[in-house]
Amino acid sequence: MSEDTEKHRASLSALRAAQGKGDGSFEQAVTNALDHVFEHLGRMNDHVSLGGPDGEDRHLKPGESPTLR
Repeated sequence: MSEDTEKHRASLSALRAAQGKGDGSFEQAVTNALDHVFEHLGRMNDHVSLGGPDGEDRHLKPGESPTLR
């Protein structure tokens, strides 16, 4: 099983186990899950980025929204 799949299953288990406890564990599980999501997004961005070798953002195309690039 891939490391990502293991993290996904662990995140879901932690979220389910922490629901309704009121001890801060749910908030921590959400934070951990979001950290992993942002790792994924960073890797995706690195993979598709058209920026230069220093990783700068490319210029927007006419009519392109900066939030959808």
